[in-house]
Amino acid sequence: MKTITPARRLREISVKSFVLGVMACAMTTVFAQSSVPDLEGVWDGGGRARPVNGETIPWGEDNFPKLNERGLAYQQVWEEIMAPKYDCQPASSPAIQYDPYHMEVTQWPDRVLFRYEKDDQLRTVWLDGREPTAVDFSIQGFSVGYYEGDSLYVTTTHFVFDIAGFDDYNGIPSSSQKKVTERYWRDGEDLRVTVTVEDPMFLLEPTSYTTRWIPARAGYKIAAYECDAESSRAMLRFFPSKYK
Repeated sequence: MKTITPARRLREISVKSFVLGVMACAMTTVFAQSSVPDLEGVWDGGGRARPVNGETIPWGEDNFPKLNERGLAYQQVWEEIMAPKYDCQPASSPAIQYDPYHMEVTQWPDRVLFRYEKDDQLRTVWLDGREPTAVDFSIQGFSVGYYEGDSLYVTTTHFVFDIAGFDDYNGIPSSSQKKVTERYWRDGEDLRVTVTVEDPMFLLEPTSYTTRWIPARAGYKIAAYECDAESSRAMLRFFPSKYK
């Protein structure tokens, strides 16, 4: 009968523990990867993918925002020359997701990056559980998210007040109380999103829209937006004020 020494037994246990550890890590990695939907790529949100935005798109009879008295008052005094876009201020949610430009999505273990061709904007969606602080207010707000099933869910708060923060066309502002939630998922080759907006400062109830991007043409690179404030403001001479 062959005698197994304590030293050999210890080596066998160590080898088995190492192998089991490697297998467990591999299984965990595979599970983690398989539970994260693949949203990466450059996506086309232009006319090939959807109607171009306007006063009634993506808003219509069924989902046009219901404004409270404050929102209606702001909308009544609105005129085009007030739009911050003429000072090269970027669009924010819920408008930037529908602007007819390309978008690039990059997925990292602790974050998802949305790079918008429109206005050269980069949004970071944190997946690591961090919370916003008092200094995290911005035009794009502070975004946190998580994966569930086939989708990425995003919640964004901490927006600054924006006189045209709802969209580019209807003269509806948004406040620091604005909250935007998004769900992203793949539908075949397309990338879809449902965007829902809450803002008790101006809206009576939440409102939402669903849209899609299609894969960009092969080799497409996100282009620089390069807004020039002087040229942009020059356009306002074509929009005479209704006030004297």
